[in-house]
This record gives sequence, C-alpha cells and structure tokens, in this order.
Amino acid sequence: MEYKLLKAQREFLEIPHNYTLDVAVYQGGYGSGKTFAGSLLGILLCMKFPGIRGLVGAQTYTLVRDTTLQTYLEHLDNMNFQEGVDYEWSSTLQKLVFRNTSEILFRHFDEPNKLKSLNLGFVEIEEMSDIPYETFKMLLGRMRQQPKKEWKNFTYRIFGHTNPEPQKGWIYKTFMQNPAPNYRLITAPTTQNIYLPEGFCEELKKIYDEQYYKIFVLAQNGEYNTGLVIKDFTEENIKEINYQNDCDLHISCDFNVDPMCWVLAHKTEEKVFYFDEIVLENTTTAKACEEFCRRYPNHKGAIIVNGDASGDNRSCTSEYTNYVIIKKKLLQYGYDADIKIKAFNPPIKNRIAAFNSKIRNANGEVCLYVDRKCEKLLYNIYNLKYKEGTSRIDIPAYTQIKQNKELKFLSHPIDAASYLVDFYWPITL
Repeated sequence: MEYKLLKAQREFLEIPHNYTLDVAVYQGGYGSGKTFAGSLLGILLCMKFPGIRGLVGAQTYTLVRDTTLQTYLEHLDNMNFQEGVDYEWSSTLQKLVFRNTSEILFRHFDEPNKLKSLNLGFVEIEEMSDIPYETFKMLLGRMRQQPKKEWKNFTYRIFGHTNPEPQKGWIYKTFMQNPAPNYRLITAPTTQNIYLPEGFCEELKKIYDEQYYKIFVLAQNGEYNTGLVIKDFTEENIKEINYQNDCDLHISCDFNVDPMCWVLAHKTEEKVFYFDEIVLENTTTAKACEEFCRRYPNHKGAIIVNGDASGDNRSCTSEYTNYVIIKKKLLQYGYDADIKIKAFNPPIKNRIAAFNSKIRNANGEVCLYVDRKCEKLLYNIYNLKYKEGTSRIDIPAYTQIKQNKELKFLSHPIDAASYLVDFYWPITL
C-alpha cells in the first residue's frame, strides 16, 4: 500500500540535521495523524535497520495496547505483512519481532526503573506530555544499542506525539522555550488532515468551547494563565539578577522535610529580586543552612530570615524551633542572622494577593523579578493552579506525586517566596 503523507507527518519522519540523536514531538489536535505517523516511523526503522531494538510506551499500558499497538497492527496489515511469516507478536512478552530480527517492546512507563537495563535504538512515546520529565531523561540514557556495520546513516531516535499542553510543562520548556538543535517540535492542527470526513472539524467546533477547540483541534498552546494562582507573570518579570555580597540578603523559608524550599532575595523599598533558591529533598533545617553557607561563604551585608510563622514552633523531633536552629547554625559560620517573621501566618489568599500585586500592580508597574536560576519557583509560577471552580489551590495528592516526582515541588517554593512579600507589603482582604 502507498501512503500519501500529510506535510507534518513527512516533516516528522525526516531528519533535517546530522546529529547522532534526533528527538521529535508531533504535537497535534484530535485526528491529526499523530499516532499514525509515530507507528509508521517505528516500522520503517525496523525495516531499514535489521536487528534494531525499539521501545514503544505510554504512562499506562492500556493506552499502549488500545491505541499504539493497534495502529502498528493496522500498518502491518496495510503493508500485507503476515503474522507468523513476516512478524511475530508475543502477548506474553509484549513484543513484536520481525523476520529480520528487529524487535519492538511495548511497555508502560509507570515504573520507569524497570526499563533501565535496556539498550535501545529508538523510543516512541504515546501522549508524551503525560510522562514525567524524569522518565524522558531516563529514556535518553537508553539510547545505546551498538549500531551494526551494515546500518548506513543510522541516527538514534526518540519520538513522541501529544496534544498541546494546557499549561507550561516540560514539553514547552524543552521543545519551545530553549530547544537543543536536534530537538524538533512539529505542530499539526486537525484542520490540516485532508483525509478526515467532511465537516469533521466543524462538528467539533459546535461542541467544544473556544479555548478547548484552540488546544485540541487547532493545536494551539493553551492560555497558560487560565486558572493559575500567579497572575500576569511575563518575561518582563524574569531578569538576570546579580548577587550583591554587601547588600541585605533575605532568606525566606518554607519548612518541609521533602522538599525543603528556601528562596534568596535582595529588596528595595518597593521591589524584590529573587536571585537563588535552595530546594533540598529529604533534608533538615541544619542541612539547608549548610548549603546556604557553602554557596555564600563571604556575605558582608546583613542576613534577614523571613518565612513560615509556624517554623517558630517546637516539634516533637527537636527541642529547638526551626528559626533557633537557623540562628545557631549560621552563627557557627560567623553570620548573626536577624529573624523577621509574623506572629502567625495570614490566610493563603492574602499572601497570594500580595505576591501578585508585586508582579504587576494596577498601574502596570513591575516590582518583582525572578532569576532563571530559581527553576522550582518558576515551575510553581507557571503551573500552580486552583481547583477547577474553586478558590482552593490544587495541591497534588500522594498518588499523583508517586507517578510524577516533579509534582512534589508544587506549592512549597511559592509559599517561601510569598511569605517574604507578605511580611513587607501585606494586603488585607
């Protein structure tokens, strides 16, 4: 059978560079031919490079089995490949083996550590935005199958397909914000698929709201500020901020064991400049102090500690409060820190309102800046949302964090940063 590919599909299949690794994402709306193109590429690689080993996966095996695998089998049928002659499918091993010894493993990515022993020539990812960034990085490390001498012009390939992200996740950051030269994003609106039934997109337009239609049909990125806790944050708020060792240095703390999140800032009468963050997993307040002193061993100005008022309470695990621990630990390094915290924490909505007012006030003035080094703080600014239809912040549940480790960094960095703003520029609602 001869396929007449869409422009986006052809662009996805072909490699426009000479790097040894190609990483491509086909970002399209419903019915834009994403899975079709991905599974076709997997088969073509198996035919071109006999003995290659590929991995096809998604966050859940149900998605792999019901969507991706079925598309592979449809391609093989269209190509007149016969099971038992041209290929074998093992449901026990979840593996497709071709007559030329090429093979494709079909797996879920819910337990990525089980895939660490694989040596692969290519990986295909269904619904790429569903998998955590840590899983993607692990898969990059699996691209180490030894190429055979007869493989001409071989390139390791990781390719995936996904709907546009409704918020700024790792796909946006990796493929749009600052892509490597061998990382490619191919955008394919549903409206460009000429093989869909007549009127298909018009019918979708009738049943979807405008924003949903833009994302899942026109393949446009979402209006990322929809439902976000932090409003009106733009590139104007991002600035390279130079640490000044003779200026007052503010440490604003959120005391959580995993992760512990502190932000470091300078401030003026009306503006605040976040220039660094200390985010540590499975740690203690004393360890966070040691990390601060390692980074800033010769600070000449005053050190002022702000943060969570509940950190001034003793716990059953320590005879000292967190702030007493900070005071004592910093003294060991020659720093006499000044503790400035409120008697009690204000309502969260007050802190958030104060933080948002510094980002951009009613007169359009920007009074809050963040350095790109503050990765976790920026991650919160771009991704922390309210629960739909409520004014409650959507804090990830344990089961969600278990599937996506990065989610555990939501809320704590923004808490640390907003304690500082609320202390100096409070808003009463």
